[in-house]
Amino acid sequence: MGKFAALLKLTRIEHSLMLAIAVVAAELITGRLPLLPVFILALIPPILVSMGSFAINDYFDVDVDRKNKKNGRPLVNGSLTKNDAIIVTALCFFIGIAASAFINAYSFIIVLVFAVLAYLYSYKLKETLLVGNVYIAFTMVIPFLYGNYVVSNAINANIILISIVIFLSGLAREIHGMIRDFKGDFKARRIKNLVYYIGGRMSAYLAFLLYMEAIGVSLFMFFFMMPFAFNLAYLIPILVVDISLLYVSVMHLASKPNISKFKLYRNLSLGAMALALITYLIVPLVYLGI
Repeated sequence: MGKFAALLKLTRIEHSLMLAIAVVAAELITGRLPLLPVFILALIPPILVSMGSFAINDYFDVDVDRKNKKNGRPLVNGSLTKNDAIIVTALCFFIGIAASAFINAYSFIIVLVFAVLAYLYSYKLKETLLVGNVYIAFTMVIPFLYGNYVVSNAINANIILISIVIFLSGLAREIHGMIRDFKGDFKARRIKNLVYYIGGRMSAYLAFLLYMEAIGVSLFMFFFMMPFAFNLAYLIPILVVDISLLYVSVMHLASKPNISKFKLYRNLSLGAMALALITYLIVPLVYLGI
């Protein structure tokens, strides 16, 4: 693995691109795009802080990743060193936070808090019962809140509902991740998470309920919230998303997944959430005639 490819792998660049889509979608849903210089500048903080967050997470988790046999991770296979991860984290956080200061006070505060929590999560919060998982789910919401406040001083009702959908889905996906990684996490760091206390089966039930609540809110938006109300550009893809998430949650309950199935379900849920983000971007574009 080349150095550049390893850096992209370390920082999970695909997640940063998803965050960028979420920011633009939030700006459109809130009502308008900022001027081009601000539009470009506003994308730098979420992209870089997200990259730094993954780098510092791998730094602290290298031993856990080895025990979970995640040999594709650059710090595990030796493509990059732990010192590389620290340098990448510091640069990404510094540039991202500095860029946000030129947008507005709301953006600066959101980005600064995001960066601090990212470090605390990797260092300690992930070991605290459910707190770390709630944080990860919240990181999926942050780009929508951030994008809203790039262009407005007030929170938009659609952004609130989308944030609920994303948060519930993200928390459910986190619970599935805990089930998948429980053995390695417990052996490496003696992490006593939700699965330790209530078991894999009950954890899967909780994830199912969270997904169902998210699906309910997504359908509520189709009936009551413009520009999503009775909009086929929203309904068709969001049904694909909802069915995919329902399938993943039911499969976790129906049988005990093996490693290959865990990977399939993880990719399917990630793909579903990516489709949801694209939908939130396309619908206001169609509605506004852009």
